[in-house]
Amino acid sequence: MGSNNIFGVHGAALQVRSQRMGVLASNIANASTPGYKARDIDFREALSAIESPDGIGGGSIDGAMKYRVPLQPSLDGNTVELATEQTAFAENAVAYQTTLAFLNGRIDTLKRALKGE
Repeated sequence: MGSNNIFGVHGAALQVRSQRMGVLASNIANASTPGYKARDIDFREALSAIESPDGIGGGSIDGAMKYRVPLQPSLDGNTVELATEQTAFAENAVAYQTTLAFLNGRIDTLKRALKGE
């Protein structure tokens, strides 16, 4: 029984959300860097890339990385809109914590089963 069967899509989702958090944090950190282009990860596309058809996973999410199109372009070429990035970061953090809590519950259930409780 592989880990994909035990944890389902949640293990891959946690990986994508973790990588997305890094990308969004980089956007926020570079909010005042002239010429910086904000990026984001398309969650569904990245999840599909990680969950390969043969069930092995480990695919690259590079194709799911997209440049963000700003609503109001900056004169210095920076495409980071701080409010947008902060909102996306907060939403992603909540989803990350939710996925992590589910996985922790699943692991606790497996531990209890192995102990015979």
